[in-house]
Amino acid sequence: GLRNLDLIMGCERRVVYDFVNVINGDCTLKQALIKDKRLETLHLLAASQTRDKDALTEDGVRRVLDELIADAFDYIICDSPAGIEKGAHLAMYFADRAVVVVNPEISSVRDSDRILGLLASKTHRSANGNGGVKEHLLLTRYNPRRVANGEMLSVEDVKEILGLDVIGVVPESPDVLAASNAG
Repeated sequence: GLRNLDLIMGCERRVVYDFVNVINGDCTLKQALIKDKRLETLHLLAASQTRDKDALTEDGVRRVLDELIADAFDYIICDSPAGIEKGAHLAMYFADRAVVVVNPEISSVRDSDRILGLLASKTHRSANGNGGVKEHLLLTRYNPRRVANGEMLSVEDVKEILGLDVIGVVPESPDVLAASNAG
C-alpha cells in the first residue's frame, strides 16, 4: 500500500522520518513522530513512501511498538494497506483488536473474509494461544438507494456473509472525497 494518512491528516509536509527510518536506526522514534496540531495526544508515525515494505521486519515492528508502549501511548492504531502484502501482515500480527473496513460489494467482502481468516490464524495472539484478535467490521461507502436498486450489498448481507456485527456505517458521500483532498 501507499502512504496517505499523513495527507488526510494534513501533515504531509512535516514528514521527515518514517517507520523504516526508526527500524533502521536512522532516527529516534521521537524524531519520527508527528504531533497533530489539533489534538495534543494524537501522533502519527508515517509509513515509508519510498522504501520497499520488505524493509519492515517483525522484530523491528515489535521494537517500535514496545517503545510506544513504554512512552505511555494508550492506543496504537496501525492503518494497514488493503490486501495481504507484508505491510498488512505486520500491522495485524501484533494486534489486540482489528477494525476491518469493508465496502458493500462482493470483491471487498471476499477480501475482508480472507483478512478475518488471517486475523484468526496468523497473529501473535493466535500463535501463542492467547485467544484471537477481537474483530470488528466498519462498512464504508454505503448507499441505501443503491442497495434498494440491487447495486450493492445491504448491511445485513455483509453481516451474514462475514458472520460479524457491523460497528459502524459510513455513508457514501462526495463530501468524503472533498475532505480527503483538503487534508
